[in-house]
Amino acid sequence: MCGVFGIYGHPEAANLTYLGLHALQHRGQESAGIVTSDAEQLSLHRGMGHVIDVFPPEQIARLRGSAAIGHVRYSTAGGSFLKNAQPIAVDYARGSLAVAHNGNLTNAEALREKLEERGSIFQSVSDTEVIVHLMAISRARQLEERIADALRQVEGAYSLLFLTGDAMVAVRDPKGIRPLCLGVLPGNPEAHVVASELTSFDLIGAEFVRDVEPGEMLIVDRRGLRSSRPFEPSPQRSCIFEYVYFARPDSRIDGVSVYEARKNLGRALARERPVEGDVVIPVPDSGVPATIGYSDESRIPFEMGLVRSHYVGRTFIEPQQSIRHFGVRLKLNPISDTLRGKRVIVVDDSIVRGTTSRKIVKMLRDAGAREVHMRISSPPTAWPCFYGIDTPTRGELIAATHSVDEINQYITSDSLAYLSLESMLGAVTSAEPRRAANGGAPHSLPVVPSRPDQQSFCHACWSGQYPIEFTPHPRQRPTRLLER
Repeated sequence: MCGVFGIYGHPEAANLTYLGLHALQHRGQESAGIVTSDAEQLSLHRGMGHVIDVFPPEQIARLRGSAAIGHVRYSTAGGSFLKNAQPIAVDYARGSLAVAHNGNLTNAEALREKLEERGSIFQSVSDTEVIVHLMAISRARQLEERIADALRQVEGAYSLLFLTGDAMVAVRDPKGIRPLCLGVLPGNPEAHVVASELTSFDLIGAEFVRDVEPGEMLIVDRRGLRSSRPFEPSPQRSCIFEYVYFARPDSRIDGVSVYEARKNLGRALARERPVEGDVVIPVPDSGVPATIGYSDESRIPFEMGLVRSHYVGRTFIEPQQSIRHFGVRLKLNPISDTLRGKRVIVVDDSIVRGTTSRKIVKMLRDAGAREVHMRISSPPTAWPCFYGIDTPTRGELIAATHSVDEINQYITSDSLAYLSLESMLGAVTSAEPRRAANGGAPHSLPVVPSRPDQQSFCHACWSGQYPIEFTPHPRQRPTRLLER
C-alpha cells in the first residue's frame, strides 16, 4: 500500500516529484520521501506524515537536481517508524543508490537471515532493504545487471524505482502484481516520468505513454530511454483489488479505467443481487462509482446518504467513552432527511472485519432508515494478502470464519449480498481501455498491448489462490489490522 514516483531529465525534478506524490497520497499516509540527483550526489529528505507536512517550500528548495524519485508509505512489512520510511538511500562500493518500493517480498525474512549470517547489517525492518544488500554483494558490473541479479533472488510483488548519480531505473515484477506506468512531459520529450498511477501525470501535465509491462525494466540515462526483460516470462497476475478499492477512480491501470470498472461492478451487483429499495447510497468515497452503476442498472435513485469528512487528522482525543461509534462518526455522518422512512440500499467495496459495517448500519437506523440492505461490490474477503495490501490475518477476517447469513446477523442489516468472483472479473475486463499517447511509446520502445483478461488477475484475498507461494518464516512479523 505505497506509491512511487520518479522523473529524469527535468530541472524542477523535486517540485514535480512533490506534486506527483501529492496525487498518490491515497496510497500511503504514514511517511513520504524524495531523493534527488544532480549527477554528482544524491540528496534525501524523508519524514513522517503527509506530503504537504513533510515538504514545506524551503525543504523542496534544498533538493536540487534534474532527476528524482519519491515514495509515500503505508507499512505492510516493518512498522510505522522514520527508519522504515522510503526512499532508502545508501553509499556503497559502487557509488550512491536510492530505491523506492511498492509491494511486498514474500521471502524477505529468509533472505535477511542469510544476509545477516554473512555479515550484513540492516538499518530498518523494511523488506526493501533486502534488495539493497543483494545488489551490494552482486558481482555484476552494470547497474541494471546488479538490479536484475538481486531481483532474481526475491519473490513477491514489486514495482521499484532506483536512482543513481547518472540513471533512473524502473522495474515491475514478472507477474505485474502492483501497477506502474510511463509518461513524458510535452515540450520536453527527454523528461521521462514513472509512477504507480497516472493521476500523478494529470497533475503535472505529463502525457501517458503506456504501462510498464510485467517483468520489464526501463533504464533512463543520458543516452535516453531503453527497455529490457531480464526475467523469465511468467503469467500476469495484476492485483484486481486496485480496481475494486485501492487505486484512485480517475486512474487507469493496465489499460482499464478504474472508474468504469467500478461502475461495472455496481451494475453487475444490481443484476446479480437485486433487492427492493427506495434509495441506493454509497459508503464514500470508494463506494461511489459502484453505487452509480447499481443505481443505473436497478433504476433505484442514487442519493448521498452518508457524508464523509475529508479533514480527519491522524490523531484525535476521544472526549468520552460513552460516545458510541465516535471513530466512524469522525469520518461519516448521515443525512437524516434522505434516509428517514426509506428502504436504504448501501453499496460498499468490501467488508474486512465487519466492525465498521455494523456501526454504519446502526448509524443509518438511528437516522431513520426503515430498512438497511448491504451490497458489496466484491466477493467475501476471506484470505490475507501477502503482496502489499495491508489486511488482517485470516482468523481476523470475518468472512473466513462466518457465512454470509452470520455476517448479516452480526452487522444487523436486513440483508447482505456480495458480488461473485466471476461477475467481478467480467466487470473489470469489460471496462473501456485507454489509448496510449501518439499511438504508442516514443524512442522506438516496444508497444505491447497490456489489457488484462480474466485469467491475468490476482484475486487471492477472495479465492485463496495465491500466484506466488508464501511460507511464513518463523520470524515473520504479523501484519497490522485494517478496519473497514
